Order: sequence, then C-alpha cells, then structure tokens
Amino acid sequence: MRKPALIAFAMMAATAAVSTPALAAGDAAAGQKAFNKCRACHVADKETNRVGPHLVGIVGRKAGAVENFKYSDAMKKAGEGGLVWTTDNIAQYMKNPKGFVAGNKMAFAGIKNDGEIADLVAYLESAGK
Repeated sequence: MRKPALIAFAMMAATAAVSTPALAAGDAAAGQKAFNKCRACHVADKETNRVGPHLVGIVGRKAGAVENFKYSDAMKKAGEGGLVWTTDNIAQYMKNPKGFVAGNKMAFAGIKNDGEIADLVAYLESAGK
C-alpha cells in the first residue's frame, strides 16, 4: 500500500473509532433472522465460501483473510493496512459497506437500523461456535 493511501486509511479508522458510538448489545436470535439478508452470499455456521467468504470467526479476524476466497484489491489492502473485524467495525461496514471499504465488491447497500445491526453482530459472534 502506498504511504498516502496507508495514512488516509489510518486516519479514516481513527476517525471512525472516535466518532462511532459503542455498539449496543444485540439479540443473537433476532440476528439470525436478520442474517437472512446475507444468506444468499454468506455462511455463518460452517467454513464454506459462497459468493462471499464464510463468516465463521469473523469477529477478531483480519479483513481479507479467508483462505481460498478471491477478495477485491480494496479488501485485501484494508486487511494489509490493519483492518480487523471488531464488532464496531462490522457494524460500521454493515451500515455502509461501500463507504467503509471503498472499492470492495460486496453488492449490498447496507442496513440502516442500528438495532438490527447489533442483533446481526450478536449472531455472528455466536454462529459457528
């Protein structure tokens, strides 16, 4: 990653960390229902890639790190630049995927409801364990 791009990414991550309120505790059962929006492209309970990478163990994983999945250059660079899928980062990404990692190839507009995002993150934390 070029230095200007790395600096810009670090500034974006720092700004997001400061300006984003803490993620409210979600309901994993409600999140399983919310995951229906994701199910066509992702699997959360087993390590099987589809159009999107599997999401088993997503919390704490470096972005762009699932083996045998062809990520966009933008997602690979985000991971190389230090992006780790924390609960807050997942929430921000789900709210605006194209804005959080510009140039990623996920064709999903995002979820606008913070409660639904919190539920989805709670489900992703519990799925596949």
